[in-house]
Amino acid sequence: MHADGGRRNKAERDAAAVETGYAFVSAAFAAAVLFGAVAGPALLFDLPGLASKVLLRLGTTVAAVVFVARVVSVLVRFRRTAQPSQPGRTSPDS
Repeated sequence: MHADGGRRNKAERDAAAVETGYAFVSAAFAAAVLFGAVAGPALLFDLPGLASKVLLRLGTTVAAVVFVARVVSVLVRFRRTAQPSQPGRTSPDS
């Protein structure tokens, strides 16, 4: 529901669904790339046990943080820009 109590129309619901999908897909991609960059050497090379564990845990942590940060930033930005103009007021361009 909008702040004024009205309901969303189909276009607004579709835009929110597309933006949510974009947020999750782009976050998954960014997290996968960073996980590969950090934990990749542990998976590709025969590293000592401690170094391998540290890189895998660090990669997992970085990937999780980046995933959450990306989803939140995309959805907050969408919510900020998706606000309708105020009815009854003229725009500065007119």
